[in-house]
Amino acid sequence: MSSTSQHILKSKIEHGRVKVKSTIQQEEEKRKEREKKLKVFVSARDAVFKKRSAGENDEEALQLTQQLLSSNPDFATLWNYRREILMHLETLREKDDVQKLFETELNFIEGCLKVNPKSYGSWHHRTWVTERMPRPDWTRELGLCDRCLSLDERNFHCWDYRRMVVKVSGVSVEQELQFTDRLIGSNFSNYSSWHYRSTLLPQLHPQSASDSAPNASSSHTASPQTHSHRVCEEQLLTEYELVHNAFFTDPNDQSSWFYYRWLLGRGVRESETVAVAFSKPDHVLSVGLMLVLDGQPLQLCDLPAGCISNINNEHNLTIHWTKKQTRKDCGLFTGSVECWCRDSATDQELFRSELSVEKTTVLQAELQSCNQLLELEPQNKWCLLTIILLMRALDPLGHEKETLAHFQTLKEVDPMRSSYYSDLCSKFLIENTILKMEYAEVRVFSLSNKNLTTLCHLDQLLLVTHINLSSNQLVRLPPQFAMLRCLEVLEADDNAIENLEGVYNLPKLEEISLKNNLLASCPKLTRVDLHGNPVSEIADLQSQLAQLLPMVTSLSL
Repeated sequence: MSSTSQHILKSKIEHGRVKVKSTIQQEEEKRKEREKKLKVFVSARDAVFKKRSAGENDEEALQLTQQLLSSNPDFATLWNYRREILMHLETLREKDDVQKLFETELNFIEGCLKVNPKSYGSWHHRTWVTERMPRPDWTRELGLCDRCLSLDERNFHCWDYRRMVVKVSGVSVEQELQFTDRLIGSNFSNYSSWHYRSTLLPQLHPQSASDSAPNASSSHTASPQTHSHRVCEEQLLTEYELVHNAFFTDPNDQSSWFYYRWLLGRGVRESETVAVAFSKPDHVLSVGLMLVLDGQPLQLCDLPAGCISNINNEHNLTIHWTKKQTRKDCGLFTGSVECWCRDSATDQELFRSELSVEKTTVLQAELQSCNQLLELEPQNKWCLLTIILLMRALDPLGHEKETLAHFQTLKEVDPMRSSYYSDLCSKFLIENTILKMEYAEVRVFSLSNKNLTTLCHLDQLLLVTHINLSSNQLVRLPPQFAMLRCLEVLEADDNAIENLEGVYNLPKLEEISLKNNLLASCPKLTRVDLHGNPVSEIADLQSQLAQLLPMVTSLSL
């Protein structure tokens, strides 16, 4: 073979594929072909729109829309017109002929799904067709879902359609759970299957009323819906074993870890918290509460003038939560100028669920399993994060030092999510500090030099008089600060604070220290005082803040 022939052969066949050179002539031919197809499409589209405007719901219109949707199944207007045509044809045909009409339609939709398996219009139209068919073949529809999911196991359009088919066809929850067994068994990374499993387990293996939290006060028998989100302990143990196999097989796959966290969270009690703060009585909104002052019922509104002006008398304030039929009493005793009534974070376990001996044993075993995996995979972020959450559930104060060390490792191995880990760590530190503060029965909240990046649970600090947030990484004091009605001293030196909107309406605030922050670089501070009156332009920052905070006697910048 000549060198020229070898060169031609080499230029045409590379990596086992024929390489075709693009030429100006070939590009021109392709352009003309596209223009030709576009003209045909536009012509058919215009014909369809003309027929729809004329109200012509006939076979020809059905064929024209089929021609267009076969090449572009995401043309929503055409699907709408097609449904109008089918509904008209329904009225003209016998039941058996309508059945055949819709069977043909299903075949057509299946072809459209081959063009785009995630076509919103195609899946929606298929749902509409099956709901109108005289005799839908649900076995066929489940088979279609199986084929689509075998090609793309995360096709959420198909998952949604499958759930509809399962519901109307009466497929049992147990059969669907076995379906997820099969998919997960063939691929542990099938996130959609894990998620679907989480919706099925509470239905098939619900936690019984007798297994609910020991401090539950209700004595009536709960309906199945009451515990529909919880799974019985026996099945949880089986699920733990399944998910262990998954993340020990591939510790870096997130699907099984998300499911694992869902399992561990099944025992968490969903608490409901109501905070009532009276910053301005004329702005109080009714949220299903009623006040009773000294036996006189009051809707949330202005208190009667002078009703509690005499400190020589005792006063009783009762808050009724009408929707839950519960109440809280708060007494202002003789000689007192303030009183409060609040649920303790330690007593009510606001930051974690109350664990039985059995649940504690299970979680300790899970923590041990994760620690074993961490020894094999010391930089696995999913394992580290799960260990932190387990430690929080078991003993947040006892595991605080280990938790902080794990957070530091997380930031190093997953720097892209460092801010998320910092915020989560800040949340846990604040919760721990609130618990320590309540155990010590003090009204001082100190979290200086803890690298805090965010503030939360301010509703638990309503009675605090002194807060120290110095030497952290805070950039703002949020509006929720306005809840701290008893706050007298605020220390927030050495942060990166640019915004103080949360401190302008604190009635008892006397001392503020804001040294080494970024307030001076803030281009514009709030120009109204606590009564909403405009504040004159003042160039000096300290003078400006002094006018915005007239109650403050000590301001350090």
